[in-house]
Amino acid sequence: MNTIKKIWRFISSMGFAIALLVVLAAACSVGSLVTQGQSYAWYAQRYSERTAALILALGLDDAFHSWWFIAITAFLCLNLLLCNVVRLPQLIRRTQAAGRPEGALRLSGDVRAEGIANPQALFERLRMPRPAACAAEDGRPALFASRNRAGLWGAWVCHLGILLLILGFGLGQMTQRQYTAYGVPGDLRPIGDTGYVVSIDDFNVGLREDDTVEQYTADITVYDMNANGAPSQSATISVNNPATLFGMKFYQNSTGWAAKVTILKDGEPLQEAVVCAGDYLAVADKPELVIYLNAFYPDYVLVPGVGPSTATGQLNNPAYLYSVYFQGQLLGMNALMQAEELTIDEYTVTFSEPQSYTLIQIKVDRFTWLALIGGLVTLLGLILAFYVQPERAWAIQGPDGLWTVCAQSRKGGPIFKDRFERAVSGLNG
Repeated sequence: MNTIKKIWRFISSMGFAIALLVVLAAACSVGSLVTQGQSYAWYAQRYSERTAALILALGLDDAFHSWWFIAITAFLCLNLLLCNVVRLPQLIRRTQAAGRPEGALRLSGDVRAEGIANPQALFERLRMPRPAACAAEDGRPALFASRNRAGLWGAWVCHLGILLLILGFGLGQMTQRQYTAYGVPGDLRPIGDTGYVVSIDDFNVGLREDDTVEQYTADITVYDMNANGAPSQSATISVNNPATLFGMKFYQNSTGWAAKVTILKDGEPLQEAVVCAGDYLAVADKPELVIYLNAFYPDYVLVPGVGPSTATGQLNNPAYLYSVYFQGQLLGMNALMQAEELTIDEYTVTFSEPQSYTLIQIKVDRFTWLALIGGLVTLLGLILAFYVQPERAWAIQGPDGLWTVCAQSRKGGPIFKDRFERAVSGLNG
């Protein structure tokens, strides 16, 4: 039993909480320094094979989802929970005691004024509620009032908010799902396996006077294909200005170039589609033949020793870098200028109408509400802790009919003392 009590006290102690916070901060630092989500070969190339093996063995390639990071977070949550549970009965007793005159009447208080003829007026100047009549231990008449007892709960409420914040963030990270959708205006893209689809209604790239990008803006509509009638929600998103639709968060992530690919067979139209750079198009009647658009150069130049590049962002000399695959084997790769044709047996391929496509990142986090509540509760706790000052005042009548008034503030300090002295001076004046 003693061992269990010792473990309980240790887990719920402030020292254990501080140690966990230090370890958690160190873990976050390591997770920030080590590039996340890479392969063994990637780490071995940049560090060494031994370091790469250590990174993967310790889960540092996905630190924030590793078992040890989750364990540290779980212990911190347990510590905060136990701290609140252990302190709750004592806090309730303190709150109740702060509203009762019995203990206060025996104290001298933080500040004191004697010879007061009208103590009720002094209570009013101190912004105290109407005092309750009571009696001192020796039977003399007394008055007592208290206010802002909720300020005693500041630290407790703050701990609860931090606990909810950590739980919301932790559960959100563990259960979060992410999707990407990209395309040009008019495209309709499925959002993973959610049953929702996103329509890219419009996309604009805002440029500064020097032709550098200032902002990406996309108009989107999301359709719920799980419901009858496919209800929809629309929004405009831009960089650093996401939107929430059907509980999912949509971010304007990046952009790139796309082009219309036209395929003729024996001179007759066979196929036409808009293909984004980095994507491919399989020939309709010969799917093992694939046209891959590697990159697009709006102002094509061939730099010796470097390769294809673009001189500016303007469509001055557009070129399309393509690859052709047949049954998974590379047949050829080259740059095709505007209006040039690529001939593959009976097929003729052309690229045209270059345009910008949008890349949208979609996040589904079902515990955002819990983190939000945790943040609000933490804010409430800070307000209670720093701005709501528990105060109480009491007065005892002397044999001459005059009163001795005492007051106490747990957090007021010199400010409360100055306010008390000004109230007494104003009363005497």
